[in-house]
Amino acid sequence: MVYLDTHVVVWMYQNDQTRFSKKVIEIINSGNDLFVSPIVILELEYLFEIGRLQQHGKIIIDYLVNRINLNICKHPFSDIISQSLKLNWTRDPFDRIITSHALINKSILITKDEVIHKNYEKAYW
Repeated sequence: MVYLDTHVVVWMYQNDQTRFSKKVIEIINSGNDLFVSPIVILELEYLFEIGRLQQHGKIIIDYLVNRINLNICKHPFSDIISQSLKLNWTRDPFDRIITSHALINKSILITKDEVIHKNYEKAYW
């Protein structure tokens, strides 16, 4: 299982792999199942609402579900929140929940976020 952070989802939607390192491209193309936390849909929608994206979050996710077989994690939300309470290295609720999804499943998280990289050993960029 490999989890994708919100900005990675946006670049995959835009079909822009030029932003990814060779290692990240290898991970994405390795045949591992690709997942997102459901909170990514909400963060995408926020970005749409403030004009940073041209498309609604659900449309972006639905497109990637069909194009790259993206999965939305169905791990119980109460477990994710319990895990996120331990991640006191950030005040960003999106980052806490996205990282918790990857952590609770002992999975790789592809993210550009340097704070996550400093605190989650399976974060790649």
